[in-house]
Amino acid sequence: MTDRPLTLMAVHAHPDDEATGTGGVLARYAAEGIRTVLVTCTDGGCGDGPGGVKPGDPGHDPAAVASMRRRELEASCEVLDVSDLETLDYADSGMIGWPSNEAPGSFWQTPVEKGAARLAELMRHYRPDVVVTYDENGFYGHPDHIQAHRITMAALEMTELTPKVYWTTMPHSMLRRFGEAMREFHEDMPQSEPERQPEPEPDPAEAAAMTEIGLPDDEVTTWVDTTAFSGQKFDALAAHASQGDNIFFLKMGKERFGDLMGTETFVRVQDATGAALPEKDLFAGLR
Repeated sequence: MTDRPLTLMAVHAHPDDEATGTGGVLARYAAEGIRTVLVTCTDGGCGDGPGGVKPGDPGHDPAAVASMRRRELEASCEVLDVSDLETLDYADSGMIGWPSNEAPGSFWQTPVEKGAARLAELMRHYRPDVVVTYDENGFYGHPDHIQAHRITMAALEMTELTPKVYWTTMPHSMLRRFGEAMREFHEDMPQSEPERQPEPEPDPAEAAAMTEIGLPDDEVTTWVDTTAFSGQKFDALAAHASQGDNIFFLKMGKERFGDLMGTETFVRVQDATGAALPEKDLFAGLR
């Protein structure tokens, strides 16, 4: 027996990712007395600036954006009752294909072993029982998400720890529900007839990329009910107010959000407990 608390470590790429993918489990397990550690790898400097100014546009100051997003991240962690926030503060690499991908010092340009060594130090310090990050594709192909996956898996190899390890995912049934919700939302948006535009033809490349997102329902190993904490998750997302234009779920309101976001889903990729699958608890077999 040990006095060390059960510990969840979530490794994310940017400020606001913690709320989108794991806000429910962070809030739920904090409420259950589990220590929750959030590691955010980048400074978020490629996010929107004040007034929605975009990266590369006049008036966009990555350093100022990063400072603003750090304050928002701290506010989100307070909402979610995150026990410990650790920031690696690599420069945000931006979306795939952006010039910022190639910038010296960006997370994408950081050698995996260098980032992994820093994360391994945190793992040795906190000794997490459960680690959560992205899959090999970073869920949807974002360079910083892919890099977060790479350094997490490399850091685990550098340590002698054997936590349960999970990758965030989304079952295809949930993706369909989100697609329906997005269509309903856009149909409900008031538009005058002269402004109404025909639906654009689907982009084949985008459609192909979407087929790589998520998994068939029967390949999802872990379904965690976070319904009771969906309000906290919504408020944590709302704390990232500067990025509101990019966070579709905030536009649907808290009630609809709760209907759609009441379950968080994962794939278990490392386990020493022998807990039966599918699971309903990231800590199954540990308590």
